[in-house]
Amino acid sequence: MRVSVITVAYNAADTIADTLASVAEQTHHDIEHIVVDGASSDSTMDVVRRFGHVTRCLSEPDRGIYDAMNKGLALATGDVVGFLNADDAFARPDILERVSSLMAEEKVDLCFADVVYQRDGRVLRRYSSARFRPSRLRFGWEPAHPTCYVRSDFFERVGKFSLDYRISADYEWMLRAFLEFYASWRYVPEVWVRMKPGGVSTRGLQSWLLQNREIVRACRSHGIRTNLAIVLSKTPWKVMELWRK
Repeated sequence: MRVSVITVAYNAADTIADTLASVAEQTHHDIEHIVVDGASSDSTMDVVRRFGHVTRCLSEPDRGIYDAMNKGLALATGDVVGFLNADDAFARPDILERVSSLMAEEKVDLCFADVVYQRDGRVLRRYSSARFRPSRLRFGWEPAHPTCYVRSDFFERVGKFSLDYRISADYEWMLRAFLEFYASWRYVPEVWVRMKPGGVSTRGLQSWLLQNREIVRACRSHGIRTNLAIVLSKTPWKVMELWRK
């Protein structure tokens, strides 16, 4: 089973080497690694060229992270597709082998696991996907997107990411996948991805508020009754992850 890993990047010269190395170290035998760069002005592309395992690379201006992800999807030829962005890395060398075996054996539309936020090797927080249920989407719960691997044919049915959202297009995609296309899924209680804090949705209070407002807007666009207070009710559970890391 071929697994396509899409890495989107912009001025990521300081972090992308760890991402690329973690894909190169994977033990699965059939990996397609696609890098989509938003015409970086730093040495990101020089770093990418040092890694011979990269299957395809595109560097051109884009309309943001989800536009870049959609470009990667258009290039992908794998049976299963996932995303590993330029400040993330796999937690172990056998992650994609695990994904391939699980998807081959269980025939689910998608699978996902947990991520940890790390700084200088120290775990700051474990984002657990264990509490996710489709019924909890109205509360803002979603699986850890960096760990989601989706069958390509299911991605084609659901469609690409909407460019109407700056931070939460992955959440809106989950709404379509689970509530309109009734995705079958499997959660694996393991850490699959290590993330550095400071991504597009974790850059401070303003980004946090924008993300949650977009979640409310996405829910309402799909006829799901919710509001900002309901979505923010998950916050205490997220804070508890700091102590349960």
